Amino acid sequence: MKKTLIAALMLVAALGCKQKSSTESASSSPQPTVATEQAQNATPEQLGQIGAQIKHHPSDANKILADHGLTQESFAKAIRQVASDPAASRRYRDAYKKSV
Repeated sequence: MKKTLIAALMLVAALGCKQKSSTESASSSPQPTVATEQAQNATPEQLGQIGAQIKHHPSDANKILADHGLTQESFAKAIRQVASDPAASRRYRDAYKKSV
């Protein structure tokens, strides 16, 4: 369970380092606020499915996140919230495994 969450967080961190310049330019727009709200409303199951999609298509990670109304930062924040709750972590893991 923790390995899956750690792997997802590492993926998000790696994408953040790779796409730093585009993230910095987008930070001044109001989009991150909307993305943060949508990330807070995302269920662990939805986040698990998104994480699995990113694993399958890492080069399309930003598009996958945008399609769900998320940014790298909002996705990472949502994953951290899920990781802090054991029951939510299990739900995330189960959805991730079903999608992989």
